[in-house]
Amino acid sequence: MNYQTTDGLVPPHGSPVLKPKLLTGQDLINAQQRAETLPKINISSREAGDLIMLGIGGFTPLDGFMNHADWYSVCDNMHLATGELQGVFFPIPITLSTDQTTADTLNIGDDVALVADGEIRGILRLSEKYTIDKAFECKTVFGTTDSEHPGVAMVLAQGDVNLAGDVMVLSEGDFPEKYPDIYLTPTQTREIFAKKGWKTVSAFQTRNPMHRSHEYLAKIAVEICDGVLIHSLLGALKKGDIPAEVRQEAIGTLIDNYFKKDTVVQAGYPLDMRYAGPREALLHALFRQNYGCSHLIVGRDHAGVGDYYGAFDAQKIFDRLSDDDLITQPLKIDWTFYCTACDSMASTKTCPHDERFHVKVSGTKLRKALSENQPIPEHFSRPEVLAILQTYYQNLAENDRHQVALKGHSAK
Repeated sequence: MNYQTTDGLVPPHGSPVLKPKLLTGQDLINAQQRAETLPKINISSREAGDLIMLGIGGFTPLDGFMNHADWYSVCDNMHLATGELQGVFFPIPITLSTDQTTADTLNIGDDVALVADGEIRGILRLSEKYTIDKAFECKTVFGTTDSEHPGVAMVLAQGDVNLAGDVMVLSEGDFPEKYPDIYLTPTQTREIFAKKGWKTVSAFQTRNPMHRSHEYLAKIAVEICDGVLIHSLLGALKKGDIPAEVRQEAIGTLIDNYFKKDTVVQAGYPLDMRYAGPREALLHALFRQNYGCSHLIVGRDHAGVGDYYGAFDAQKIFDRLSDDDLITQPLKIDWTFYCTACDSMASTKTCPHDERFHVKVSGTKLRKALSENQPIPEHFSRPEVLAILQTYYQNLAENDRHQVALKGHSAK
């Protein structure tokens, strides 16, 4: 389905318009009052993030959490199977779960209040209850059933019964207040791009502060497209990752000092990281299409974790798609590094020199060096960014020492 937009940006995925499920005004007030009288279930952090994305239209064209047929089809072949959306591409199942005892108290057709962190975030109109083969989901989506994989661990820990149905979203959680200048909805980014006159926009996905390789990737995209959306995950990460507040400060400093004005928009989105590697790269492209982006930068080990995926598996998976699956396209970029012989950033496609001249940069290496107070290799990161990160890790170490001291004192 080829839709047209009046602003020249790519259309939303699978729909001529965004489909936000977030209520406003009197509709919101009425729904909030009614939700207090409904049966309530607690939802996980991942599910709360998915609910907000449904609310702001980030998961257009979905209206709610997937039923069994859609869950199976998305796991099996990355396409929806039912209703008007039959055949529409979707790479990762968007599901909601609860325990068997709670599920037994709910009837098909019931409205159920969805609660996260003590706040009613939405209302689900229950259309189906079903169990799943968790191993099948893990194998198809993550490529592994290893419980050490953080995404697999999330699936294994979820409830035994999935609840399907359309949703009304009542809250975006604390994201608008916590990140007032960064948290943007697809409607807002599209308005910003249109105001700037951008037609082609590349998204740069990150869950880390940006080092020199990240900067280089974004600048390649600036050369190709009208602008770049540096789009950071604001939801939950795995232990050891750098908090969103620190990342946002570091990225903002990098943009202010090393990017030309009005070539970059800095923003964040409310999802938790799934660490699904190739499949998650496809999801990143899908919802960036909803945000108005024509391209997604896909570099080395996109959305990966550990050694579960090959360095460029997330690029190769796009080659499996048909022309009708996604409009947003990958910008595939090879290994990038600082070459001391070239005296500049380069990639394996542009640099003629031997690997001994290459300073290869990764977020994992940078975090490890910072957390262990090791010297940072020259050209690894910009000094203004390093100063922010070093302050964070110094404060972290001081807090750890303080906690150890308190435990020692209390043990006496």
